[in-house]
Amino acid sequence: MTPRSIAWFDGHWGEPQQLQLPLSDRGLQLADGLFETVLVLDGQPKLLEAHLQRWQRSAELLAMAPPPDAATLHPLIEAAIRRAELPQGSGALRLNWSRGDSGGRGIELPAPAAAHRFWLQLSAHRPSFSPQTAIVSRQERRNSNSLLSRCKTFAYGQAIQARLEARRAGADEALLLANGGELCCGTTANLLIQRQGRWLTPALGSGCLPGVMRAQLIERGLAVEADLSPEPQAGDAWLLINSLGCRPISRVDEDPLELHPNAEALWRSLL
Repeated sequence: MTPRSIAWFDGHWGEPQQLQLPLSDRGLQLADGLFETVLVLDGQPKLLEAHLQRWQRSAELLAMAPPPDAATLHPLIEAAIRRAELPQGSGALRLNWSRGDSGGRGIELPAPAAAHRFWLQLSAHRPSFSPQTAIVSRQERRNSNSLLSRCKTFAYGQAIQARLEARRAGADEALLLANGGELCCGTTANLLIQRQGRWLTPALGSGCLPGVMRAQLIERGLAVEADLSPEPQAGDAWLLINSLGCRPISRVDEDPLELHPNAEALWRSLL
């Protein structure tokens, strides 16, 4: 049986292709919205509270209304998991929050009381741990000064272009640099580098997203922030980590890297 994707919007359940947003929605027209991707494992959402805290902080940072809270979401998430019938109970839950309608054309912000929109989607997903090759993007850089770099917004055009650049170069993934030329992140994941027995990760000041798994590593004392050059050092092991998996990097541009043997174990220890 083909795994289902289930979605909810405005009181209705259905497949994502069935439900519809108004064409006037700012999320659709202007990518003016936020989302969170939550791992569902063994039929349970993982680190949900940490995701919701980031969601709330991001909405405040971008002057949006507060998104739905845990009490509102829990019944919907439980219903989505029941309806989706996920294989082995493993899936990716996306929570979406749009600024709603502008009431006219252009980018002018709507009145503060304007109604925002929420919808969710749950799809089957198996966590990924297979190695990837990578390039350092020559076309795209993260803007360390932008508020948008601190939030998981709908606007993924830069990541898409960097990933396209990587594929054209025969690689799986692209790494993005910060304004100053130091390493920042992957297109959809935070970067971890094991160097001389320590895990290092780019600082938030580089413009990398404050990832939930990244935060778990730092809070548990397993990783520290550092300014990182794009040139690998001998003995380095590089990982790309997010809520849906942890991928070792086998090569950056023409430089081969050590493959970390316990990427999956490290990732699972954070859940």
